[in-house]
Amino acid sequence: MRPVYLHGRALISALGANLPQALACISAGGKEAQRMELPGGTDWPYFRIGHPEPDWRKRAQQLVCAAAEEARIEAGLEAGSNVPLFVASSSLDIGAIETGEARPGDSFDFAEEIAGWLDWTGPVYLVSSGCTSSLQALLSASRLISSGSVNDAVVLGVELANRFSVSGFAAMQLLTPGKSKPLGLNRDGITLGEAVAVLHLSSRQARWHLCGGSHIVDGRDPTGAIPQTVTQMCEQALAASSLNTSDIDLIKLQAAGSPVNDVNELTGLVAAFQSLPPLVTLKAAIGHTLGASGAAEIALLTACLETDTWPHPDYPLDPGLRAGLAHARPESVRYVLADILGFGGGHTAVVLEDTNARSN
Repeated sequence: MRPVYLHGRALISALGANLPQALACISAGGKEAQRMELPGGTDWPYFRIGHPEPDWRKRAQQLVCAAAEEARIEAGLEAGSNVPLFVASSSLDIGAIETGEARPGDSFDFAEEIAGWLDWTGPVYLVSSGCTSSLQALLSASRLISSGSVNDAVVLGVELANRFSVSGFAAMQLLTPGKSKPLGLNRDGITLGEAVAVLHLSSRQARWHLCGGSHIVDGRDPTGAIPQTVTQMCEQALAASSLNTSDIDLIKLQAAGSPVNDVNELTGLVAAFQSLPPLVTLKAAIGHTLGASGAAEIALLTACLETDTWPHPDYPLDPGLRAGLAHARPESVRYVLADILGFGGGHTAVVLEDTNARSN
């Protein structure tokens, strides 16, 4: 099986129009969430991308094309290359349907439209499995490359503003009315956000090596993580990567500020690791970007690790969890385990290696 590397990446989020802007925003203390007003007079915090285009569809096209071009330049991928494109999203174009710009149709229509925006000539796949969508897409793209079927593949995570998603989470009483505090004291819910993220994978060697991963569906709790399955997810991801728990230097958590799910995730991790390595979560900075979160958070995390920029919590942590978030970049990071946990029982993780750290 051939090794797989991360050759190019891009992120457009509430932190900025690209990764350098996102890193600068984190260094300056981050950005407060805006408010999204819903019918009936309620409003909720929402991490919205600062883009002025009022037309949902035009805005989506401009954001997708900008992110794809940024990743293409970093990866050296020529325009119109005949490589697989994996479009990952949970809400698809529901925002355009809300504004009357589109009619409900086949879920693949949005992926085909995106391919048209990008003049894509290769095969196009749609992954829409809730919050784990783009991380599952990453694993699927990796398998194509490692098997020798293709040399390159592109994962595009797209989650854009819509009231449907916010209304659904609000109805389930999962949103915080104030500020999300992952692993925080008195945390009371999550904050959603939008993001467009691109990861270009290749068989050509680069700094970040995708070692392996795992995906388990356990629907016993359709809206929450199951500790035993979190443990199994870690064990399978490490086995696929030929690593032990002692090799992992950092864990990027799902943790989004849920009173229950933060506990369940940590319980499963503690059972998998004899001693927890440093922990980090990015959702306090960009929000929970649902189907785009896997790609968005890997793009942001790898950039943070490369530049010593670090999202540190500005709220008190819950001492009852007996686990804290790293307030600065850990001194030595070679292997990172990153997980995303989603509705429907999705438990997904990948292991990344910083090949620059091999000689350290």
